[in-house]
Amino acid sequence: MAKKTVADIDVQGKKVLMRCDFNVPLDENCNITSDDRIVKALPTINRILKGGGALILMSHLGRPKGQRNEKLSLTPVAKRLSELLGRAVAFVDDCIGDRKSVV
Repeated sequence: MAKKTVADIDVQGKKVLMRCDFNVPLDENCNITSDDRIVKALPTINRILKGGGALILMSHLGRPKGQRNEKLSLTPVAKRLSELLGRAVAFVDDCIGDRKSVV
């Protein structure tokens, strides 16, 4: 049986949960020093969005051992992704509750 890829799936009107490796290098001021991992995810992200899917991306930075650490926030990644996509990206800083912001 052949493996399916995103190209084989009709995402029109569906919510798609996508795990991304956005563990990008940051400098001491939390600026991304290489957006290569974000750029490499763009073809899949664009395919889902252009196919009419609602996309939910999930990732993490580092291993904070259960403690919130602002230096490991994905906020810079969401901002860069928004720039690359040319559209707003809603960023949720926690997986529990209603809090979110748009970058």
